[in-house]
This record gives sequence, C-alpha cells and structure tokens, in this order.
Amino acid sequence: MNDLLATAVAAHGGLDRWNRIRSIRVDAAITGAFWQVKGKADALRDVRFEVDTTQERLTMDFVGQNRRSVFQPDRVVLRQADGTVVDARDEPERSFDGHQFQTPWDDLHLAYFTGEALWTYVNTPFLFTWPGFVCEEIAPIEADGETWRRLNVTFPDHIKTHTRKQVFCFGPDGLLRRHDFTIDIVDPGTESQLYAADYRDIDGIIVPATRRAYAPMGDDRTVLVAIDMADITVC
Repeated sequence: MNDLLATAVAAHGGLDRWNRIRSIRVDAAITGAFWQVKGKADALRDVRFEVDTTQERLTMDFVGQNRRSVFQPDRVVLRQADGTVVDARDEPERSFDGHQFQTPWDDLHLAYFTGEALWTYVNTPFLFTWPGFVCEEIAPIEADGETWRRLNVTFPDHIKTHTRKQVFCFGPDGLLRRHDFTIDIVDPGTESQLYAADYRDIDGIIVPATRRAYAPMGDDRTVLVAIDMADITVC
C-alpha cells in the first residue's frame, strides 16, 4: 500500500475497522439532469440500498414502488418485495453496446449502472487494497484553496466500474474531495468529476453523505448527478 492510499484509508476509518463490517445500508435521494436524459427523472428520488463490502454486489429498494434491483457484475435482477422475479439480464454490460449519451435506459440498464457506480463510491478507498488494484500517486493539484494529492487507480478486469483507470483526489486531511473518471457505457470521451462532501462518522467509518457532478451550461453549471444520503448504517 503506497503512502497516499495508506493515508486515505486511515482517514476514512482504517482498514481494521473496515474489515469488521460486511455491508453499508443507505437511505438516499439520487437526482439530477443525467437521469432525465435517460428517461428516469424521478426513479431514484427515494431509494434504500445496501452495499456489500466483501464482494461486488448491491441491492436497491425503490421505496413505495414494490421493486428491488439486485446488481452483480454478470447479472442484474428486478424483483417484487416478496421475491418474485419481474425481469433479469445476464451479461448486462453488453446491453449498452451502441449507446450514446442521449440513449434512454430501461429499468435493467438503470439497475446495472447504479449498482456498479454506488458500489465503487461507497467502497472507496478501502476497495483499492484488494488484490489486483494498481495504485500510483500522481502530481497534486491546487483546488478550493487546498493542495489535493491524487491517486491514479487501475481497476482489475473482473471489477465492473465506470472505466479501468480513475483518479481520486484527497485533501490535506486524507479525505476524498473529488473522483475523476470517464464512463465507458455512457460516453467514454467525456470526463466526469464527482465531488464528495458532508462527511459523517458512522460507527467509526467516515462517509461523505453528499456527492455532486456538474455539467457546464454556458456561464453556469447544472447539477448532472446529486447523491444525498440520509440514514447510513454499517453492518
């Protein structure tokens, strides 16, 4: 583990504490212009999801909709609350072939994307200590009156995520400030920046409860993705 990753892991609660948990449960509102483009404007406005911290798996309940999605890298499933399977898709990543930014999504597309995205976000930075991850500190940047150290992370092929190489920016306190990436299944030519803030201590794990990605709109910015976490529980 290099120095920057060790600093970030310690700042977010430490590996010993992290290794004693198995999941993180979150009540959240996920909004923004991106979901409107995909035809899912209000689909994530009231959700409850559980992130597995030991394997790539995420379940999401759509509150008041009698619907649950289950994401795993090779399969996504939609179920009713009683467990009845409504729809499923094997090798879900392939269903995005030929998509462009404006291409609308069905419910299984949404389940796959939110699964791989939220699973990566919530497991950061502890995930990078797993075998197969390659981490390298690159040149720092100056932002928001601070010096942000940057970690270039190459994900192993078996982990489904936005793209293989992503950059994570950490503040002087070791906490994540910004996550830089492209999204292969949406628009691999456009870089996204997801800002993390509103940190909370959840039983020893330090979690950013809000995340924001912006898109330029002339002289202004519009919120492309907003993730606002209310109740957070480690299990």
